[in-house]
Amino acid sequence: MPRISAFHGIVIWMYYEEGAHSLPHFHARYAGRTASFALDGEVLAGELPARPTRLTREWAALHQEELLANWNKVRCGESVVPVPPLA
Repeated sequence: MPRISAFHGIVIWMYYEEGAHSLPHFHARYAGRTASFALDGEVLAGELPARPTRLTREWAALHQEELLANWNKVRCGESVVPVPPLA
């Protein structure tokens, strides 16, 4: 599970084995809770508290290109590139 970013207690990652068979997305973990987000920030599954959800969406909006590039790397089994955290 390649970690691509972390900020404000939120950890973001993508799974290699999911790259070939699903909608482009990433996972976020905060305080023991997890959620899956589409690259545009839409929550696909799971749930985080309101503030971490808002921060994750804000981060995703700022890093669309990097997220898509990492998704393409995951699909090919390549190493992901870290994405800057939300300040």
